[in-house]
Amino acid sequence: MTRFALTVVRHGETRLNKEKVLQGQGIDEPLSETGFKQAAAAGRFMSKVRFTHAFSSDLTRAKQTMHGILKHNLFCKDMTVQYDSRLRERKYGAAEGKPLSDLRNMAKEAGEECPFFTPPGGETLDQVEMRGKQFFEFLCQLIMKEADQKQQFSPGAPSNNLETSLAERFPLETNYSSEVNSDSGAPGLVASVLVVSHGAYMRSLFGYFLTDLKCSLPASLRKFELSSVSPNTGISLFIISFEKGKEPIPKCVCMNLQDHLNEVTKTLSVIC
Repeated sequence: MTRFALTVVRHGETRLNKEKVLQGQGIDEPLSETGFKQAAAAGRFMSKVRFTHAFSSDLTRAKQTMHGILKHNLFCKDMTVQYDSRLRERKYGAAEGKPLSDLRNMAKEAGEECPFFTPPGGETLDQVEMRGKQFFEFLCQLIMKEADQKQQFSPGAPSNNLETSLAERFPLETNYSSEVNSDSGAPGLVASVLVVSHGAYMRSLFGYFLTDLKCSLPASLRKFELSSVSPNTGISLFIISFEKGKEPIPKCVCMNLQDHLNEVTKTLSVIC
């Protein structure tokens, strides 16, 4: 069995987030002053986490957030970031650049409700989920390939450094004490992946984990959190286990964590 950690972070706040204006893919707004502070706070919060891979949406707000996180990391400041369009926010078509209230009115006129309504020129929820699934499958294949290569050239068990660095910041021991116990026989993590993406996209990806892959959840997670949108720079951590020929098995350590935002002025955010 191969195991890796997947840390997913929503981008920091933009001016349009605060004004409740939909950005989607067509409005490439940079971070606001608060957004840069949030990214820095997330970076300091995860400063001792050892990441092996970094992937980001290619939209400006996500790129800037990733940079803000990595520059505070003790081990990954010079890490190469791979920008992937599959991590972009949901495309809202005709509603992009307009207030969220306009989208709700458009949905009402069509006899539908948000977020199930698809504006003209926008993506359906199924299309967004497919992008997330494609990226996740690509990621699993990449990690599996790299793990096989490492095993071929450097036989032996993976180092527990990745797991240890995560356990210092996230509640791994609470949720997976048997897995982090060196006597349990569970394989160590072969990779620790950092992803920066967007609110609606993340909710769709997590929905795929929960519904299709039967992701297990920590007992402390409340039901409303499963369908809520992450706050700006909210952090979610999953441990992914998989074997060749079988579907991956995700375990949620935390979802939409925002402890680091206590040092940043709280602001309203929308799904953009």
